[in-house]
Amino acid sequence: MNTPPQSIRAFVALGANLGEPVMHLRAAVEDLAALPGTRVTARSSLYRSAPVGLLNQPDFINAVVALDTDLPPLALLRHLLAIEARHGRVRSVANAPRTLDLDLLLHGDTVLQGDELTLPHPRMHQRAFVLRPLLEIAADLTLPGLGPARDYLPAVAGQEITLFGPL
Repeated sequence: MNTPPQSIRAFVALGANLGEPVMHLRAAVEDLAALPGTRVTARSSLYRSAPVGLLNQPDFINAVVALDTDLPPLALLRHLLAIEARHGRVRSVANAPRTLDLDLLLHGDTVLQGDELTLPHPRMHQRAFVLRPLLEIAADLTLPGLGPARDYLPAVAGQEITLFGPL
C-alpha cells in the first residue's frame, strides 16, 4: 500500500515593483494555491520597502505566504520560476526591477546548498522586507541552522519598510 506524500510547510516571499505590483502579488497567491498538492495556509499583509542593491528604481511591494505542499523543494522552486515567467519576469542584472519575484524561503526543516537552490534562503534573516511579513504569519518560527527568526529583527531595524495594506 502506498502512503500519500507528507505535506510540508513552506514559506514563499513575494515582491514586485513594476506594472501593477499589488495585482501581480494577489494573482501570484492564486497561482500558488493552484499548484498540485499545495494550499495557501497564511498570507501576510503587504509591505512597501525601498530597493536593495540597485537603488534607482521604484519601491517594492512585498509579502510572505505559508504553503502546505506535497512538492519537494526543487519541484516547488521550478513552479515558482514558471509563475514568475507567466507574470512577465525578465531576469537581467541582480536586484533589477521586476513584475514578480518569488523566493522559496523555507521548505520545512530542509537545509540544502545546491546550484539551483539554497535553503533556508541565504539572505532572508538580513532583510526586513522578508522578516516582518514572515513573522506576521509565523511569530514563533525557527530558521533551520539559524535559530528564532525574531532574533534577527534588531539587525534589520534600520531598513525602511512600511505596512501597505491587505494581500
